[in-house]
Amino acid sequence: MFIVEGVGGRCMAQQERSARTRAAILKAGAEVFAELGFAGASVSKITRRANLTLGALYFHFESKEELAREIVRSQPDLVTRSMAAGVQGAVDVTVAWATQLREDPLLLAGARLVMDQEYFVCDEAGNSYRQWAEVLQPFLHEASENGELRPDVEVRSLAQLLVNACTGAQMNAQLDSGRKDLPDRIRQMWVLLLPLIASEECAGRVIETLRFDEGASLPDGVNRT
Repeated sequence: MFIVEGVGGRCMAQQERSARTRAAILKAGAEVFAELGFAGASVSKITRRANLTLGALYFHFESKEELAREIVRSQPDLVTRSMAAGVQGAVDVTVAWATQLREDPLLLAGARLVMDQEYFVCDEAGNSYRQWAEVLQPFLHEASENGELRPDVEVRSLAQLLVNACTGAQMNAQLDSGRKDLPDRIRQMWVLLLPLIASEECAGRVIETLRFDEGASLPDGVNRT
């Protein structure tokens, strides 16, 4: 009995060490990808950043490509999901992404890797754009069913449009402010878009929930709440 418990304890400790090592590799890989891009990153640079051996990295990931795929795959799981439904839920997810992106190394890496996906994404399911569209679609389907969206708004196309707009906002914010104002850019995007895609009642209600940081500019004609 004591021997079995001892073996079980050792196995548990090994699993915990393995999980910590994997997390360290992901964090180091994310930092290096975010700084250097996919082409500039190498497994040796990543292992040096993690203070680990090449063998440790290859135990968990067979290549730099697999590591990049895992970082991209994990993106939606890192963002705080909204408890709200419909349009408000979609708004909350995009604002949470924009806010967390500025500090989370894995999300920062995803933002950098999004333009390099052709080098490591093997199939359509691993495409970052598609992943984020699939995150938004349940909120938008619910919004459509509840009459929050205008009848002529197609959910799949709207989800793709939102992902494209958020991606462009992220790129511009990186150049203009180092992404400091990215959450406000996403809020402004919604303030301008909602009257075009949502019912008047829904657009007015959701716009009222949007708060802008002090000093952030609002689109012309929109009052600060």
